[in-house]
Amino acid sequence: MGSAKFDIGQKQLRRRSSVYLIVLHTLFGSLYWNGAEAQQDPMYTQYMNNILSINPAYASVSTTMELNLLTRNQWVGVDGAPVTQSFSALMPLKNIYAGVGLSFISDKIGPVKQTGAYVDYSFKIRLAYRTYLSFGLKAGVNFFNTDYSILEVNDEGDPILSDDVTRKFLPNFGIGLFLYDDRFFAGLSIPKLLENQIHEVGYSSQYASKEEMHFFGIAGYVFELNRDVKFKSYTLVKLVPNSPVSLDVSAHFLFYDRLWVGANWRVGDAVGAMTQLFVTKQLKVGYAYDVTATDLNSFNKGTHEILVNFVINAGRRRFISPRYF
Repeated sequence: MGSAKFDIGQKQLRRRSSVYLIVLHTLFGSLYWNGAEAQQDPMYTQYMNNILSINPAYASVSTTMELNLLTRNQWVGVDGAPVTQSFSALMPLKNIYAGVGLSFISDKIGPVKQTGAYVDYSFKIRLAYRTYLSFGLKAGVNFFNTDYSILEVNDEGDPILSDDVTRKFLPNFGIGLFLYDDRFFAGLSIPKLLENQIHEVGYSSQYASKEEMHFFGIAGYVFELNRDVKFKSYTLVKLVPNSPVSLDVSAHFLFYDRLWVGANWRVGDAVGAMTQLFVTKQLKVGYAYDVTATDLNSFNKGTHEILVNFVINAGRRRFISPRYF
């Protein structure tokens, strides 16, 4: 009898897993509820190719115009799982020591959808031969929407799930620093400084949601093993008040300046593999696959991420290929 009850319980858990995953990710990944704060900004496996989204100081790094498209489908097989699309563009100004950037981000997690547009400005100073320090500012807006009806749960008496948010206008701005040379870089940034209120129930101030400040630290180095092989290591640290520290560690090999192959480890969360190919000197495509390293692994088929990066060179400036970061 006990075994039969256990089997029935397992089947019920699997049938309801989609809803439970959505609720958990929504409440603890997008809301501030009863004092429990968590991470809200999207995560990427190929974060080293999407630095502009977290650090505005990166806008002055490139000497040519650059376009970057990234799409991420997380927890494939789970209804309402996170889906993220990101597009960014950066361009140096006539003064090669300054640059501007533009980024659009769409992130959907079950009943929660966020759409943001941001403009970046960055300028850099020369510290030594080929060594620069960039300063950046980010400004933009995020539109926040919720539709809790798709959860199909009983929300009677629940002050959060019974009150949707429609196109909540959330303006924000951020700052960043970026130190780099030909082979090394390190950056610190806070892409959102304002803690905008998203959702609040009037009769009790303990039920509320707001945007939280995210602190990012990123660093990387490229080692030349021989003429045809290079080794690249990256580390990304994300801090959110009252939440666990998020740490990503990546290691990749570059063969013949054409093919990147490597692995990524998000400590306590996921492990994955990644490959990127320089189709031409100006076009790079990448693919990453993550496997969940938690109990959620039983309910999904992994995470897929596709990257397309294109460099537009007008011929007036020095063009470096391949770019290491």
